[in-house]
Amino acid sequence: MRRPSSPRLSESQLATLAELGEERTAAAGDVLFRVGDESYPFTAILEGEVAILDAAGDEIVRHGPAGFLGEMNLLSGQTVFLTAVVTKPLRYIAVERAALRTLLFEDGPLSDLLLSTFVARRELLERVQGIGVEIVGPRSSDATLRMVEFARNNHVPFSWRDSERGDDEAAAALVAGLDADSLPLVRLPGGVELRGPSTGQVSRALGIGRELEPREEVDLVVVGAGPAGLAAAVYGASEGLETLVVESTALGGQAGSSRRIENYLGFPAGITGSELTGRAVTQARKFGARTASPYRAVSLEPGNGRYLLRLEEGQVIAAHAVLLATGAQYRRLPVDGLADYEGSSVFYAAGPPEARLCGASRAGVVGGGNSAGQAAVWLARGGALVTLLHRRADLRETMSDYLVRELERYGVAVRDRSEIAALHGDDGRLEAVTLKSGERLPFSFLFCFLGGLPCTEWLGDVVARDDKGFILTGAGAGADALLATSLAGVFAAGDVRSGSTKRCATAVGEGAMAVQFVHGRLAEQVAPRAAPSPA
Repeated sequence: MRRPSSPRLSESQLATLAELGEERTAAAGDVLFRVGDESYPFTAILEGEVAILDAAGDEIVRHGPAGFLGEMNLLSGQTVFLTAVVTKPLRYIAVERAALRTLLFEDGPLSDLLLSTFVARRELLERVQGIGVEIVGPRSSDATLRMVEFARNNHVPFSWRDSERGDDEAAAALVAGLDADSLPLVRLPGGVELRGPSTGQVSRALGIGRELEPREEVDLVVVGAGPAGLAAAVYGASEGLETLVVESTALGGQAGSSRRIENYLGFPAGITGSELTGRAVTQARKFGARTASPYRAVSLEPGNGRYLLRLEEGQVIAAHAVLLATGAQYRRLPVDGLADYEGSSVFYAAGPPEARLCGASRAGVVGGGNSAGQAAVWLARGGALVTLLHRRADLRETMSDYLVRELERYGVAVRDRSEIAALHGDDGRLEAVTLKSGERLPFSFLFCFLGGLPCTEWLGDVVARDDKGFILTGAGAGADALLATSLAGVFAAGDVRSGSTKRCATAVGEGAMAVQFVHGRLAEQVAPRAAPSPA
């Protein structure tokens, strides 16, 4: 197994940590934290050595002087997945989590070092069997598959024992006799077993999700914790709004699962989706925004001066303003390993950043609609060698004639009856694709336009939506403000908004902008109460 990165702290960084923390000692054999613990302090080593062990007691790595312990659960509050045992007499600095969070926003270089290391260590742990949560259940069980997807989306280290596989008789024996409601069997770090739990129960048992009261009252409730929702949480909370974010799957949304986002402003070398959204979650929590996941919204209705957001588990959130940032589910290619390339070589939008990224490179565009045609033309105009792949016999069946002519004008190669069967590359860099016909095509980048569905079905007719279900805002909704919906005090931002640019940076901008409209809404509500009574 490749060992996790073990960077060293500088003398000045150790001195900074010493000012915030407490110097302690430990003898060889002492346990600093163990699998299943609820928390532990950040540990910077001055003298000695610590071994990190998995649940079976196998050593993963050792840290020595100027090294430090911890990974993403230091910031997220998740259950501890590993055990730390002192192997040489130890002198160390212990910094409590709250103090560490504050320091991360005050010391940029130290923040970059710690966060990048925490993320790298978590990504490694996700690839190691036997660490974290154990899920036991058959692939024929929808509940089991949902639990596996939940763990994957939330970047929780886990192992899945498929009880229908013939080579795991022990897994089959564990679930033998259990009815469908008792599946899957979930073993948490520390040994606790849950039968047929909901994702919410597992989330809160791991320390990920915040338990909501039956009724919560806030200034702003944000539905969706992708880039737009997290940006609104940061700006709303930092500007004094009582802000609550609810998310049905995983904090970070689809962006959080991107292997690398190459076109985000300020990160010329790219940034992983989990690192970008993880920092945003930490930043929102720093300013006092509360995040609750997984909680699924089921309805929105006006109340007495507030909107009432009802959740699937029965909780009600009463809010003066609502931001809908639930995003959209884009249809993905049904090929293995797609997630390894998303955000670095595979994209779902094509604009100036993408055109610059793939200029003078071979790029494939998948789809037969106008959006695919427009993207292919744009990329070709930017200097890319573009091939458009679609599955029909004639592109004119689904694409406007003017776009077909533009494809010819800019030299876009069109391949009819072509579907991708496999992707090839290394470390997130695409090199080629194989078609179902068996033909292999060299591509460095791939752009998919297979359609998408907004996560708005739960809203019904409460707010106006376009014919595809995306939320209408601004003039399209009969409202003055760009992000305002047809319902005063309810706003929409990011991919869920009709006509939005489906891009991470745009979603962040819209989420931040929405907070200004929320302030305007709150001012309107207060103004009548503050006005003097007529004589």
